[in-house]
Amino acid sequence: MLPFQEARIEAAASAAAQHGAAGLDPDLDRVYEYLQALDPTGRRFARVLRDTIDQLLNGEITGRYDWKTLFKTEKTHAGTLVEINLQREFGFADGEAMDYQIAGVDVDCKHSQQFGGWMIPPEAMGHLCLLAWADDYKSLWSIGLVRIREKWLNTGNNRDLKMTLKAGHRDEIKWLWRDKDLPENVLLHMDATDRNAVFAADSGQRRLNELFRRVQMRRISRNVVRTVARQKDYMKRVRGNGGSRSALRTEGILIMGDYASHRVVADKLGLPLPEDGEFVSARVVTLRPHHGTAPSVSLDGRQWVLARTGDPVQPAPFLPSHIRRE
Repeated sequence: MLPFQEARIEAAASAAAQHGAAGLDPDLDRVYEYLQALDPTGRRFARVLRDTIDQLLNGEITGRYDWKTLFKTEKTHAGTLVEINLQREFGFADGEAMDYQIAGVDVDCKHSQQFGGWMIPPEAMGHLCLLAWADDYKSLWSIGLVRIREKWLNTGNNRDLKMTLKAGHRDEIKWLWRDKDLPENVLLHMDATDRNAVFAADSGQRRLNELFRRVQMRRISRNVVRTVARQKDYMKRVRGNGGSRSALRTEGILIMGDYASHRVVADKLGLPLPEDGEFVSARVVTLRPHHGTAPSVSLDGRQWVLARTGDPVQPAPFLPSHIRRE
């Protein structure tokens, strides 16, 4: 080991000793409470992780939707992007020795696609680390805090001496959010036959029509639309006046967006509610006796329900005027 590397580790170990007995960590508790107050539901953290993965995939330009198709250098860059995007979302100040200063405490940020794979540098010893994990295949994410202590780490064998947290000490992590649902990557998880049919279409508009035709009653994100359309005016391709909403209306398919009026329709039909930049499509028919007490919504002066297998196709009603939700 080189002398300067020994000095870095000794200095970090000394800093760790200053934090007192294990289990008593008022700084960690303060940062934890501060982050909980910033994002009580975890939706902001989840959105940053979702958006960062989508940013790396860059579907509008590349057409990619699968983490495995990223280049090695792009995967390596993921941690830096998570760090930057979290700072941008929450407005964390720059740290003095670590990435951030949160509630007056220096905090490093580490991300890994593989749970437990966080690479801890020697200079983080004794400091708090915000550990982020997201897995697009499992559609799960976690965020936690831990005080880095040498006895909890595997020895680093790489040139920069980065270490990992021993599996037996992962219970030292204080989880803000653990195994929460990551907004779904619909293209990754949809049936392969349906996905192939979507991408086989010869134009962005036809690909989007096929997407909304084949992926119903699931939230479809703006990024999925962008990846399928691969056009700068991709949002225009969803709307009426020639977009998918017009094209599929004759097939009885409604495409609800994130407007308040559209969310009311989705809610009354028992569908997932579109969040910001999301869409939900579904085929509907007028209410008939065999539908019983199925959830229904009044549109164009008639009651509509989700179509069942065997229900004849009929043109869908027009959706209410667009009122963006607050």
